Amino acid sequence: MKVDVVLGLQWGDEGKGKIVDVLTPKYDVVARFQGGPNAGHSLEFGGNKYVLNTIPSGIFHEHCINIIGNGVVVDPVQLKKEIEKAETTGVDIRKNLYISEKAHVILPTHRLVDAASEAYKGVHKVGSTLRGISPTYQDKIGRSGLRIGDLISPNFKSKYDTAVSNHKKLLDSLNYEYNLADHEPAFYEAVEYLKQFKIVNTEYYVNHLISQGKKVLAEGAQGTLLDIDFGSYPFVTSSNTITGGACSGLGIAPQKINKVYGIFKAYCTRVGNGPFPTEQENETGELLRKLGHEFGATTGRPRRTGWLDLPTLKYAIMLNGVTDLICTKSDVLSGFETVEVCDSYDIGGTVTTELPFNMMDERIKPLYKSFAGWTGNLSAIKQYAELPETFKTYMDYVEQQIQVPVSMISVGPDREETIIK
Repeated sequence: MKVDVVLGLQWGDEGKGKIVDVLTPKYDVVARFQGGPNAGHSLEFGGNKYVLNTIPSGIFHEHCINIIGNGVVVDPVQLKKEIEKAETTGVDIRKNLYISEKAHVILPTHRLVDAASEAYKGVHKVGSTLRGISPTYQDKIGRSGLRIGDLISPNFKSKYDTAVSNHKKLLDSLNYEYNLADHEPAFYEAVEYLKQFKIVNTEYYVNHLISQGKKVLAEGAQGTLLDIDFGSYPFVTSSNTITGGACSGLGIAPQKINKVYGIFKAYCTRVGNGPFPTEQENETGELLRKLGHEFGATTGRPRRTGWLDLPTLKYAIMLNGVTDLICTKSDVLSGFETVEVCDSYDIGGTVTTELPFNMMDERIKPLYKSFAGWTGNLSAIKQYAELPETFKTYMDYVEQQIQVPVSMISVGPDREETIIK
């Protein structure tokens, strides 16, 4: 059997949690391969909404094994809270959740360093969620981090003290005031709590499951345009959000990858600072934010909004080898008289569909094609043929431009509000 991948093609917040939840009945395993508790995956079913930050989005399906891979960074305090909240639904988390012993741990001082670093940068800050993600990945690359397997090591306290000592020196150099004693009790309690879960060598485990013929769905977080290598650097996340990240974040070989489901919104959003060529800082943008409930599932921060950007979408499809496209939030555009799509850029008088080296350094003028909008509530529609003709014209143009078929369309937040094309 092969591994299929689900990931975002924009700046995150594309609706990956819902789509993984919809696809999970076809799979035996859902494995998260990168990111940390800065990513909020929202799921809605049975009239209730659930937000997952670290737990894979297949957790509410009783048959499904859920794996937190080695590429993920784990905050024990946040994961404990997340598990306890999920358990109120009656789901047996202990039965189906496996945590990689090689996943790196977010320490209380990582969160302090994150806040200190952003404060030091002032107006030049990246827009971190302040959850300690970047400092944890920095320690991982710097070979000084702690991993989940260290939590059950007899040398844990010594390793922890060494890491904290290094962080304190950095905090002092940044003149940042803090009180670590406010954070450590909850951390130690969460460490003891996590010891009761299945902490395993997940690269062996996931490959064993594949060899048994189990169907695996690899779940990405954030979006392609936030990838540490290929995103809008330096306004990016600290991990590889693209298909290749599934290989390094789970320990699977490239030839094991089969389908790649790429998710994009019918418009664009972005949280935090960084380039956004099609951003609408006007009444249109405000309406998109209001109708789309565009506020971070984890942070609550209002998202920046704008029209669909095909140059960035084509770039993301190329990087990921997308085989199946999934469009979300098409229902949000219902009621707009005109819907705009950026199909190319004018950069210094040259028209191009390619992204420049640094989007912040260029004066990018997006070139738009206009489409007649559509009206009505799309959420009750179950068949593609029943969608408004103007919407289908819009979607046909997108498919024609990007040369990849759209196989699924989300017309609402609930798992039932999904059209298979």
